[in-house]
Amino acid sequence: MKNQFDIKKAYYLFLLIRKSEEKIIELYNSDKIKSPVHLSIGQEAIAVGVSLALSKSDIIFSNYRGHAHFIAREANLDKMWAELYGKSRGTARGKGGSMHLNDISKNFMPTSAIVTSAIPEAVGYAFALKYKKKNSVVICYHGEGATDEGVFWESLNFASLHDLPIIFICENNRYAIYSHQNTRSINDPIVSRAISFGIDAERISGNSTEEFFKATIRCKEKIKNNSKPQLLECMTSRWQDHVGVTQPELSKEEENNIKKAIKHDDLKNLENKLSKDEVLHIKKRVNKEIEHAIKFAEASDFPRSSELLENVYY
Repeated sequence: MKNQFDIKKAYYLFLLIRKSEEKIIELYNSDKIKSPVHLSIGQEAIAVGVSLALSKSDIIFSNYRGHAHFIAREANLDKMWAELYGKSRGTARGKGGSMHLNDISKNFMPTSAIVTSAIPEAVGYAFALKYKKKNSVVICYHGEGATDEGVFWESLNFASLHDLPIIFICENNRYAIYSHQNTRSINDPIVSRAISFGIDAERISGNSTEEFFKATIRCKEKIKNNSKPQLLECMTSRWQDHVGVTQPELSKEEENNIKKAIKHDDLKNLENKLSKDEVLHIKKRVNKEIEHAIKFAEASDFPRSSELLENVYY
């Protein structure tokens, strides 16, 4: 972790996420990718900003929309693509697909397709860190849809009760699939209700990678100083459908919000702060890494049929 925002690194990670997911869109209908995909295009600034503020020892809990979190953590891109292809050299030996990524070497915990499942796990891990007197912090990514589940509030209560070293990162695009937040909750409840549970909560509007970085730095400092759990409600927009590679069917208001977000895409802002040579070098690096990862996936074998019932419990 560095308190100085690294524009070059931010641009590289942001572009790697964007280009990886654009490649997924390009390849998806070829049937090479063997699982459903939940894309993060439009939300990359959060993952990049947060990740740049972390130490290697910090722990990441993500969710089924985890590509951006995984890549921003600089986890193994080759294995991610092999998992998308259903290959044995993937993060879950090709058996989990896009929604089940992990890289323990980067402290990126296994993701799950079940909404909110990582939240109590993240709180449990934070409890263990405190019990063992470790200095690491747990990052728990989730969407605002997860706040509709009772376990989210139970987890906040437990984290607050025990002053756990955890930062809840709520990526709020206001939609749980196609249900707007206003039809599910009253009075924009996340920050105010989190505060009522004793959580130090803040809303970050706009879509600036650097702002998400600075907010995460603030949260880590607060945890260091008073051990209070933190929550960042990060306002954002998702440009692709909830699942798959199609365009979402949203209200006119949300379509306008997305158009505005595209116009102010922070990837362009980051690029404009670098020299042409730096941008060209990073673009070449990103293209090379994605090409290598796809070749790695295509050259890998599918899991053996004898593995069908391995690690299955009933």
